[in-house]
Amino acid sequence: MKTIGSAIIMLVLTPSLFADNGKELKLTSPDGTHEIAFYQKQVSPAVNELCYRVDYKSQPVVNESRAGLELDNRIWEMALGARNLKQPACWMDNLEVDSVTYQPETDITWQPLYGERSSVRDHYRTGTLYLSKKDNSGYRLNIEVRAYNEGVAFRYFFPEHPKAIFHKVVSDLTEYALPAGTKAWTEQWAQAFFEYLNIDDIKHPVERALTLELPNGKWAALADADVDDWCLTKYLASTEKKNTLTSVMYSPVDVVTYYATPWKIVMAADKPGELLEHNDIIQNLNPPCEIADAAAWVKPGKIMRETTITTEGAIATIDFCAAHNIPYMLFDWQWYIPCTSHDGDATKVVAKLDMPRVIAYGKEKGVGIWVYVNQHALMKQMHELFPLLREWGIVGVKSGFVQYASHRWATWMHDMVRLAAENHLLMNIHDEYRPSGFSRTYPNLLTQEGICGNEEFPDATHNVTLPFTRMINGAADYTICYFDKRLKTTHAHQLAASLVFYSPLQTIFWYDKPSFYHGEPEMEWFENLQTVFDDTKVLDGAPGKNITMARRKGQEWFVAAMTNNEGSEEEIPLTFLDKEKNYLACIYTDGGEKIKTSTQVKCTYLLVNASQTMKFQLKPSGGAAIRLVPIDRQEMKKYKKYKGERL
Repeated sequence: MKTIGSAIIMLVLTPSLFADNGKELKLTSPDGTHEIAFYQKQVSPAVNELCYRVDYKSQPVVNESRAGLELDNRIWEMALGARNLKQPACWMDNLEVDSVTYQPETDITWQPLYGERSSVRDHYRTGTLYLSKKDNSGYRLNIEVRAYNEGVAFRYFFPEHPKAIFHKVVSDLTEYALPAGTKAWTEQWAQAFFEYLNIDDIKHPVERALTLELPNGKWAALADADVDDWCLTKYLASTEKKNTLTSVMYSPVDVVTYYATPWKIVMAADKPGELLEHNDIIQNLNPPCEIADAAAWVKPGKIMRETTITTEGAIATIDFCAAHNIPYMLFDWQWYIPCTSHDGDATKVVAKLDMPRVIAYGKEKGVGIWVYVNQHALMKQMHELFPLLREWGIVGVKSGFVQYASHRWATWMHDMVRLAAENHLLMNIHDEYRPSGFSRTYPNLLTQEGICGNEEFPDATHNVTLPFTRMINGAADYTICYFDKRLKTTHAHQLAASLVFYSPLQTIFWYDKPSFYHGEPEMEWFENLQTVFDDTKVLDGAPGKNITMARRKGQEWFVAAMTNNEGSEEEIPLTFLDKEKNYLACIYTDGGEKIKTSTQVKCTYLLVNASQTMKFQLKPSGGAAIRLVPIDRQEMKKYKKYKGERL
């Protein structure tokens, strides 16, 4: 059963000081921008329909839409003695609103173990709509609602059933009636490319987060949170209602009450970049950290893959990592064989790899060793394997090809992360899984794939779509392939991508070997790059066009600009810098044939301050990366000032 914090249970089960005998729940965000309402209307003498709507700045984001769940409890009712209950056409039909309560406004600030910001504000207004059936069935359903400045969220809560009848949820009835003319950036699966579609043209279920371009120029996103005990839910155009999305559950979900479903989130903003800036709402809707000693051993950082699966190759890669400030090295598949078979044994290392020697050498050099384990071995050996890996000195596990979509596999996978935490193992979940904030609760899950990243060698237009879509969900292991000849973008674009695609475990040099490096000077970008930050700002951008981001770690700022296949001119105001300081800008751009290195990245060093705007001419599929470091007056004498030229 889903674990629900005791404070939340108390809110649900105890009377509120703000009771409302009306039949409508209505909440406005603290800043007044977002508004959500839940209410019930009678569509026929025997049928009640639960509805909701969402507005942003007094304009509709979700028009009146159906809400609720479909249950099929008939067999359980009969098995547990309730044999004469009349079955309505839809389980929701004979629920009636009993009351509405509002709880006091919440406004707290908390510090995550790591993130895109070192401080997160959790500020919202909240209320609950209580429904029950009057047919002596004992069924009740609560709608818990929150209104944040960043968006609104709601979930369905089943209080404990007095006769212990199990609940089988077979369908999610929640719909999203969107303004006519709304368009969506859609993906049919987590590692797919994008289609830009009208709502009515979404003929196959599509992923969340789903980013929406509204006809009034505003932007919205549909997302979820706290999904560890549920199945994958996607969106599909209704066959009956225009401009309306339906919810598609991958599988039934078996519920033991009391029970809370995942949160459904509707975010709205004036600019697409604000959706990404506001994605802390997903963290806020997940429970706090459950690992008491996490700060002692959960350490974010960069990681490099060792491609030869040999002792000699591993020693060389560890030396490279130690020399270039990369704290982790990964053995991907084939360090045990067969990897993709139930006959594989992940407790036995291939003969060409002396794992104890490699782990010991890594410890000597300050480089932790990760290993890939396929689901076949995890299913068979996880409870034996994880303690063994910890005994060996392995620091992290990358799980591959895990099932995640059905209720069964979703709970299995999240329990895998819990088991890893018990054994002080970090985790990176690969392939289709997308995050919904579980890393707040179990921060040993540093990152996950769920993205069409560099393994697929996407183009630049795809890459500048991802920040406004997939990245709303949270961290993504994009796997930078820096030296690979198959790249469809420039190398400065790749440098920028390592900052734009947030991942506490940032994979660089995915297909590369130490021998590919020939002293390229821009390596200092990767050496200095941080993977978690104190502040993050989206300075500019739109899906498929461009993205400019700035992230701060301590007193240093890292800035990245990426363009699409066509290229663009970009201007970056430096107003986010401390006005009392001067900065050395270490600038990495595409230099073309004038730069006689394999990557053709130009490195420029100029003095800047907060009053200036930097200008860039980004080549097609190009980018720029900038590290901004405070500099004292004595050091300033060594460098020239930036004078507004286009770089």
